[in-house]
Amino acid sequence: MTVAIDRNHSAIALPPDRNLVTIAHEIANHLSHTTHQRDAAAGIPNQEIQSLKASGLLSLMVPQAYDGTGASWLEAMDIVKILAQADSSAAQLYGYHLLLSVVPHLIGTAEQAAHTYRETAQHNLFWANAINTRDMRLTLEPDADGWRASGVKTFCTGAVVSDRLICAATQLGNPLPAMFVIPADRPGLTYNHDWEVLGQRRTASGSFTFANVRVEAAEILGPPPNLESAFPTILGVGGLLVLSSIFLGIAEGALATSLTYTQTQARPWETAKVEKATDDPYTLRRYGELWAQLQGAIACTQQATTQFQQAWEKGQALTHEERGEVAIAAAAAKALSIQIGLAITNQMFDLMGARSVTNQYGFDLYWRNLRTLTLHDPLDYKLCDIGNWVVNGTAPVPSSYA
Repeated sequence: MTVAIDRNHSAIALPPDRNLVTIAHEIANHLSHTTHQRDAAAGIPNQEIQSLKASGLLSLMVPQAYDGTGASWLEAMDIVKILAQADSSAAQLYGYHLLLSVVPHLIGTAEQAAHTYRETAQHNLFWANAINTRDMRLTLEPDADGWRASGVKTFCTGAVVSDRLICAATQLGNPLPAMFVIPADRPGLTYNHDWEVLGQRRTASGSFTFANVRVEAAEILGPPPNLESAFPTILGVGGLLVLSSIFLGIAEGALATSLTYTQTQARPWETAKVEKATDDPYTLRRYGELWAQLQGAIACTQQATTQFQQAWEKGQALTHEERGEVAIAAAAAKALSIQIGLAITNQMFDLMGARSVTNQYGFDLYWRNLRTLTLHDPLDYKLCDIGNWVVNGTAPVPSSYA
């Protein structure tokens, strides 16, 4: 099956007087009008990618020296959260793009980092991945002065609508996965249209088949400038924060939706002895509890993101101890954002009442999306990592999930 993709390669510079948060809210508002229809249709997120490309936000993390925005990770995570309030699939596509667009800076050579940064800004490139290090079926074989990639990768979020694709493959004689960057229209790549899931239906996170795909020697990333630095391993920590920001955005969107319904349509229970649902003491208590817990998760995530930004600014000088500290902070943020997110997206129906489950509202979308994405890696293991740090002072082992 052939998918028509509008690949807009023209650079879009943000006007100097445009606020990033304002732009993010504009995109979120635009997408919110069709969120439920697109979720029902599932399929390929062309509309979402076109909106992101038109926004000028794709070069957000590209340094200004390479014609990018040069934003901070605090600004980036705020934008991801705003998008997730309206459309968590679009937020995941964008959040992953931000992380992937800096991978050459983390694990590549200085020349590769400069080249990919410049390309992203000049050509308005959208990045996706075929990394999933738990799926080892993609292999690299020598081919003259380059390589050939063959096999399958699952969970290739957004790859079918991307411009650049970061991949991880097994390589004979290399104990670590080989990472490489290729154009997403390279011959031999086939999206298998097998993303049929409970939630996050518009992320196109299905599998890709690589049929003897050519990989040039210069497309293999690395080695990074300092092999002793912890900096190349910090990508997994950024991933935790992107997910936490998405979870918080979903939670905020769900709570706002629930509140509006409670204020305008919900009816008090007959034994409450009040005239309005907004005067029901149990309703007030529940909203107070959920709101307070949400503020705690937001504050924890902001603090962890601040630590991540500080670690990012250290660059190749980042120590493994410093990386461990920010990894634990990010794990705590993710744990809290999952817990409050699931609480809100579940309990919102108690607060709105029986009529709120009518399909015309589609309020189940918040829970379905959150429940799907929170299974990215088990919460119990995140809490175990935190406990091992608290009790034994042991930092989590660097990985795609930590």
